[in-house]
Amino acid sequence: MIKDSIKQAQSYFSLGSDIKQALLFLQQNDLSNTQNGKYEIEKDKIFAIVQDYQTKQKETAKLEAHKKYIDIQFIIKGKEQLGYTHIDNTSISIPYDEEKDIMFLDGNCDFLTAEQGDFLIFFPHDAHMPSLTAEKTSYVKKVVVKIKI
Repeated sequence: MIKDSIKQAQSYFSLGSDIKQALLFLQQNDLSNTQNGKYEIEKDKIFAIVQDYQTKQKETAKLEAHKKYIDIQFIIKGKEQLGYTHIDNTSISIPYDEEKDIMFLDGNCDFLTAEQGDFLIFFPHDAHMPSLTAEKTSYVKKVVVKIKI
């Protein structure tokens, strides 16, 4: 798991051309007025999902993980807390759904806060719990870039 400011994105370009392309997309586009939905960046390989929501309490959330995609989560507006841990520290609570590329997990995790301009990279071994309330329930606009592996 990586967390940093989008201003530092170039520090991670060496992780691969697909990650570089996704980070450049986030750096070079003003997504603040983009409608919610799915946007193709590179056909069948990289796409972005723009979403907005009210943050939720930890007690109502589950850890999740993916097998087919790396997630880059970028906070466009707002602030949220996220949980994270290595997948080896978890147990499966809802089995992997291949069509949706998601499984839900139980386990203890650490938490961090992400705010406007921050991005996080979650690899398949990174279980994560996004969209959590940081200090108080708040509005968040986020884009999740999915990179096929």
